Amino acid sequence: MITLKTLQINTTRKNVLYKITDMVRDVIEESNIKIGFVLIITAHCTTGIMLNESLPCLETDLLDILDTLAPERDDYLHARYLHSYGACGGNTTGHAKGLLTGNHNVFPVENRKLLLGAAQDIYFCEYDGPQIRNFYVEVVGEA
Repeated sequence: MITLKTLQINTTRKNVLYKITDMVRDVIEESNIKIGFVLIITAHCTTGIMLNESLPCLETDLLDILDTLAPERDDYLHARYLHSYGACGGNTTGHAKGLLTGNHNVFPVENRKLLLGAAQDIYFCEYDGPQIRNFYVEVVGEA
């Protein structure tokens, strides 16, 4: 059995992390799948899906580290006029940060429950906001 749901987030800042663990849990509950796995994947190149500990200080630190690894600069080639777009890209750092955090995560499901460690949470990561963003939650397994 497979259940696929598209979820949406209206992001509020250029770089921000949204805890989506409860949203994923809700999709698992609705799916009635007792054992299997859940896949969470973003629909955008300048966003990410990440697993980490849910602490505001750590969230800030992680965003600061990503800013250090992919600093805002004017000399990126993607920041120049792109004939294919008819505009400037201007979001090179969003692409780089999305690459660093990855675009998906997979977790086991048992007894209709998401299996995570005690301190783990799933995040949707925005690196080119604010925008309306979509991500997919697919639950695969046996009912």
